[in-house]
Amino acid sequence: MSPPALPRERLRVAIQKSGRLGTPARDLLASCGLTWRESRDKLFCYGESLPVDLLLVRDDDIPGLIAEGVCDLGVVGRNVMVEHELERAAAGHEAGLREVRELGWGSCRLDIAIAEDEEWHGPEQLAGLRIATSYPRILGSWLAEHDVEARVVTLSGSVEIAPRLGQSDVVCDLVSSGGTLAANQLKPVATLLHSEAVVAGPAHPLDGARGEMAELLLRRMDGALRLKETRLLMLRAARDELTQVLTQLPDGHEPTILAVDGHDEVSVQMLCHAAVSWKRLEDLKRAGARHLMVLPVEGMLA
Repeated sequence: MSPPALPRERLRVAIQKSGRLGTPARDLLASCGLTWRESRDKLFCYGESLPVDLLLVRDDDIPGLIAEGVCDLGVVGRNVMVEHELERAAAGHEAGLREVRELGWGSCRLDIAIAEDEEWHGPEQLAGLRIATSYPRILGSWLAEHDVEARVVTLSGSVEIAPRLGQSDVVCDLVSSGGTLAANQLKPVATLLHSEAVVAGPAHPLDGARGEMAELLLRRMDGALRLKETRLLMLRAARDELTQVLTQLPDGHEPTILAVDGHDEVSVQMLCHAAVSWKRLEDLKRAGARHLMVLPVEGMLA
């Protein structure tokens, strides 16, 4: 009889090996101060700066790896996570994972799309039709919610061309810009799910060393995401024009106002919550601001 496995103390994070979420996920983790040593096959990355290892896998595999305890956290599309959880529920299993953080990128929608020349009157017109999708559980749940009986045709890819190939009457597909649907003479008419990249974790929070490391990593992620859009705005203004300038400042932290030696003016510095537009800079200049500068923020510790 083999001895029981020792508890694993290193945190494992699964991200997409290739695809639109993979590179941003790795960039986010790198901005949290993580560095790795890659395996020869580039599928496993051993954490060097922190005990946090990466697994590079297919996005569809990430929810299962978390639910089975192989990985502790994963960056995945909400659409993939929800489909996986509905599949588990249909098989009689309890929840395997939960959404831990929204990441604010990779946004898309899961939409019903019909022919461009058709009118949309509501879900009831889908009754008896064939609907092609890669997300049969989400679609099935939505149809049941609207008391519609339709045939769900499950496809692994190229869903948008299914009507042209005679495989379906309408489709239920992910939509970002809508260009792919338009190219296939389809139009979105109903949204089933708003999706984006999220951090997924196990249904029950981690404990011990891995739980502490997960909390540390999530705190760093929160800081990195805030910093991504944070800008430092710097300007000068005459004292008698300061009040007018302050009314034009964008949303952000309380500004720091310092006297300028030898001049009847002040220096203003402010951390802004988002990028500062050219229009905002022009409004500030008209209000009396001079020497305006907008700088990226590489790091911040409150």
